[in-house]
Amino acid sequence: MTEMIYVASTWVLPVLLAITLHEAAHGFAAACLGDDTAKRMGRVSINPLRHVDILGTVVLPLALLLFRAPFLFGWAKPVPVNFAALNHPKRDMVLVAAAGPMANFAMALSAAILIHLALYISGATGIWLLENLRNAMVINLVLAVFNLIPLPPLDGGRIAVGLLPRPLALRFARLEKWGLFIIVGMLFILPLIGAQLGAKINVFAWLVGVPVTFLYDLLLHVAGVV
Repeated sequence: MTEMIYVASTWVLPVLLAITLHEAAHGFAAACLGDDTAKRMGRVSINPLRHVDILGTVVLPLALLLFRAPFLFGWAKPVPVNFAALNHPKRDMVLVAAAGPMANFAMALSAAILIHLALYISGATGIWLLENLRNAMVINLVLAVFNLIPLPPLDGGRIAVGLLPRPLALRFARLEKWGLFIIVGMLFILPLIGAQLGAKINVFAWLVGVPVTFLYDLLLHVAGVV
C-alpha cells in the first residue's frame, strides 16, 4: 500500500496538469480565433476541477494504478468548440485542434529542462521530483502522440479534416461517429484476437509507444540532460 501511494504521488500532478492544460489550450485557441464558447463556460482555465471527466480523470487512472500499469493515462471532458463561429472555420479548426498536443509537447520539453533542477536536489526529495518530471514527460508525450492519430474525433482527425480538400474532408469527417469504436477495436480488441491466434498485436505500442520513446530521448538531448 505504501508503495502504491508513493507511485500515485509521482503521477497525480503530471496527469492532472497534462490533461487540464491540453483542454485549456483548445479553449484558449478557440477564444483567440473567434469562438468564445469554452470561455463562457469557464473551460479556459487551469483549474482541473473544471475539466474532470469521472471515467477518464478518475476511474481509468485509478484502475491503471491498481493493476500496476507501466504508466497512467487519462483524459478530461472535451472543451466545447463551435467551429462555425471561428474566424476562418476550416483553417482555424486545424489551429484549435493542434493547440492541445502542442501544449503537451511544450510541457514535456519544460519537464525535460527542469530535470536539471532535480539533479541538484539530493536525497528522497530529489528522487521524487525527478520521477514526477520523467512521468510528466511520458504522459504529455503519450497524450500528444495519441491525440495526433489522424482519426476523428481525435485532434489529428480534426487536423486532417481541416487540411483535406472539402469533398474529401466531408467524407472523412463522417468517420467521427465511428471513431471511438475504431480506436477501441485497434487498441483493445485486435490485441485480444491476436492473443487467441498466438500473434502479438500491440497497436498502441506501434502507433504511440515507438514515437514516444523516440521523442522522450530527443527531448532529453535537446534539454541537455543526456
